[in-house]
Amino acid sequence: MSLPPFADRLTRWQRAHGRHDLPWQVTDPYRVWLSEIMLQQTQVATIIAYYQRFTTSFPTVADLAKASLDDVLAHWAGLGYYTRARNLHKAAQKVRADFGGVFPQTAAQIETLPGIGRSTAAAIAGFCFAERTPILDGNVKRVLTRWAGIEGFPGEKKVESRLWQLAEDLLPEQAADMPAFTQGLMDLGATLCTRSKPACPRCPLREDCRAHIEDRTAELPTRKIKKAIPERETVMLLIQHEGKLLLERRPPTGIWGGLWSLPQADSPATATALCHSRFGLVVDTGDALPALVHTFTHFRLTITPLVLTVRDESARIAEPDSQWFTRGEALKAGIPTPVRKLLQAKPRPQADLFS
Repeated sequence: MSLPPFADRLTRWQRAHGRHDLPWQVTDPYRVWLSEIMLQQTQVATIIAYYQRFTTSFPTVADLAKASLDDVLAHWAGLGYYTRARNLHKAAQKVRADFGGVFPQTAAQIETLPGIGRSTAAAIAGFCFAERTPILDGNVKRVLTRWAGIEGFPGEKKVESRLWQLAEDLLPEQAADMPAFTQGLMDLGATLCTRSKPACPRCPLREDCRAHIEDRTAELPTRKIKKAIPERETVMLLIQHEGKLLLERRPPTGIWGGLWSLPQADSPATATALCHSRFGLVVDTGDALPALVHTFTHFRLTITPLVLTVRDESARIAEPDSQWFTRGEALKAGIPTPVRKLLQAKPRPQADLFS
């Protein structure tokens, strides 16, 4: 007796056992899009509060389009990968300019928006408009790799192309099944077909899953060969004057692009000279606070925070894109996670800002 098609088993399982209470499980493409972008590199439990705050402040794509980038980044602060937030803002403005403020309804059109790749565009089109088009995020790669017994690192172009073709071949025949099918793939990877200790006995695909049959779930997907993470160091300058802290806006691209952050020096020895040459400030050096280690995708950064107090009463900043913030103002702005941790640290000697 032959098994029901892959799509039939998956959609039946999703409707009976899948997730149905996530706040972005709606038909509004703006909210689905926002959740898909937030979920990139970030766990569901982490983003729920961010999603709710974001949609309260920017309930529609039109609201997001007319918001300032500063406000958008402030709502994103702490989620990391800030290019996502900048692209959200650009994409909302493109929807307003190119689509009359109406979110596009096909995967091909959606993919023209900044920051939206093929899989994200397909997910939005599948959830909101029942378009028959495949998705292939990290969870789906794991499900398909195991089910079909596909070897090789899924990030390699040859393996990924094979997975895209498989994902397309497995689509349900009826477009009406696309929302449940798409959600089912995501749910299966997130709840049963997990990276470690998959719950194979409860999986609707176990009867013809090659990894399960051959006891290879620990081997598949093939892992990427790990390289040593490069180490970098920097000194962050907490330049304070009359209860305020000097922050500067980061360049629009690169690490922490567009966020307000602390000025940086190569070493404590160069800090005072840098304050004078860049900002026109005469400062007294205080304590170096305990180092922070912040890990990015491709390197690990050791941060030495150095407290500096302005001696010049005028404290006029000679550098554009720099501004004095109170502690409360800084915490409400778009600031990187390490800076937020420093501002929330316990009081220390010579660190008036934290008291």
